[in-house]
Amino acid sequence: MAGTEEVPMSALAQSVDDDGDVVAALHALSVLRRQADRREALLVRRARARGLTWAEIAVLLGVSKQAVHKRYGGSRREARPH
Repeated sequence: MAGTEEVPMSALAQSVDDDGDVVAALHALSVLRRQADRREALLVRRARARGLTWAEIAVLLGVSKQAVHKRYGGSRREARPH
């Protein structure tokens, strides 16, 4: 399945819901998960840059503050003002 990374998330989601080829559906699910993880990381960085707290982001993602902080690094990975 070359080029699957370029498939829109909506098309991948449709492939996952398809009852046809289970192998293709599992592969699509794997690609969808990677794309969603990348998009989530990008949006968390944007949210932090716009002033949202870890607690606010955690609520929006449906996880604990500690979980989101651990996954996305907290202050040690954020750019510090000079």
